[in-house]
Amino acid sequence: MDDLHVPPGPGAPRGLRVPAGELVERFSHASGPGGQGVNTADSRVQLSLDLATTTALSDAQRERVLDRLAGRLSGTVLTVSAAEHRAQRRNRSAARERLAALLREAVVPPLARRPTRPTSGSRRRRLEGKHRRSETKQYRRRPGPE
Repeated sequence: MDDLHVPPGPGAPRGLRVPAGELVERFSHASGPGGQGVNTADSRVQLSLDLATTTALSDAQRERVLDRLAGRLSGTVLTVSAAEHRAQRRNRSAARERLAALLREAVVPPLARRPTRPTSGSRRRRLEGKHRRSETKQYRRRPGPE
């Protein structure tokens, strides 16, 4: 098994390289198509990575990934499974692609909202609307003594 390479992107400008020794693969029977070999071939792949101990992430990336993927984790272990193909080899590559995509999305830093000012036209329209509402309410009042 080779190292897992995550392509460069926001949050990981040089990409990520997860050493093969940190990835744990488990194989089991997959449901679905397969004919005679469906009960004998262990084609389903579960690929696991312990995010707390991996050397592929910096401390800031690790904190961000653990926070973003908290709902998918079992402790600090991220597990993806693939069983859509009949061949174990294809399921292994599908699981690796899935894990790489999850890591790539999770390391992206949050976008900071840049506050903007209302345009002069929107301010004018807001004040005109307030003025119209004020006039409507004035016409509903009881006439004064004049």
